Amino acid sequence: MLATRIARARAAAGLSLRALANATGVSHTAVAKFEAGELTPASDTLLALARATGVRVEYFFRPDTVTLGQPEYRKRSRMGVKALAIVEAEILDQIERVIVLLGFFPEAPVPRFTVPNELPPVHAQDDIELIATALRRAWGLGDDPIGDLMGTLEQHGLWVFTTPGDPKGRFDGLAARVNNMPILVVGEAWPGDRQRFTLAHELGHLVLHQHLPEAVDEERACDRFAGAFLAPRPAVLTELGRTRHRLEARELYQLKHSYGLSMSLWVFRAQNVGVITPDTASTLHRTFGARGRRSVEPGDPYPSEVPTHVRRLVLRALAEDLIGESKAAELVGVPLSAFRQWRGLTEGARAPAHP
Repeated sequence: MLATRIARARAAAGLSLRALANATGVSHTAVAKFEAGELTPASDTLLALARATGVRVEYFFRPDTVTLGQPEYRKRSRMGVKALAIVEAEILDQIERVIVLLGFFPEAPVPRFTVPNELPPVHAQDDIELIATALRRAWGLGDDPIGDLMGTLEQHGLWVFTTPGDPKGRFDGLAARVNNMPILVVGEAWPGDRQRFTLAHELGHLVLHQHLPEAVDEERACDRFAGAFLAPRPAVLTELGRTRHRLEARELYQLKHSYGLSMSLWVFRAQNVGVITPDTASTLHRTFGARGRRSVEPGDPYPSEVPTHVRRLVLRALAEDLIGESKAAELVGVPLSAFRQWRGLTEGARAPAHP
């Protein structure tokens, strides 16, 4: 167990054997033996390993019980093995803390995520709209904008995590199951509209998995689901009308900030719903490209979202005397002094970043 956790901490920190050895004052051969279980580090070496990898010592003694099951990744470009290891180790650390936290509650404090029993059949891409509508109806969302997407997902039994991700910016998000817990992960540094589309896309993987015929590409289907879930067809028709020959940049900007869906993706939604023709959509996309708006859209960005469910559960467990302050600080991954400041609403205290 200890050997595995040392190796995972090193991977999460993006360190080589030699780099970790240099940071801790031991030989890289000793570090290799620690990770192989052939040598047990002394207490002072363990403290040095914790400092070098940015974890608490308790991390090394946490039961090694979780793996990412069948993750679905979204990447702008190919990620190397090292970059993937950093992302996965960070995610697993957060999930392990959640599993420990849940173990303190006598009854499950969160609902179980379920996909509605009766979903419309999917024969073509356009049928994905019906799936998104069915889920929104089952969750009682109507056709209104979803103000807090992360909170909405958490309320329905999904665990949402953020991660710094790959330093080169190639990681968007993933969907996976861990110990039968459905999880969604998104890069924490992305603008809110990109986070939301990624989360909705990953939700699509969980909802559509094994519901698609071979003729329908799953990635494209999840993109269509994400757009329809964030901006359902009735809302698009209400906002834009049934037929348009042009769309103004200002109205797309306002819709972006109402629905948390990018201006470019609103063009796709307008085309998918039939408000504009494919030719009109192509013209708009070319205009966006010529003005450099595809990578950075004009105006203020849509604010990023932050998952809060784990922190609230930690405070609940603390208030109900299920855990103490030291364990609470460990579960949110911050020093005890910082947790006390945050808990006591001390002026200038910052909320824990993870989980």
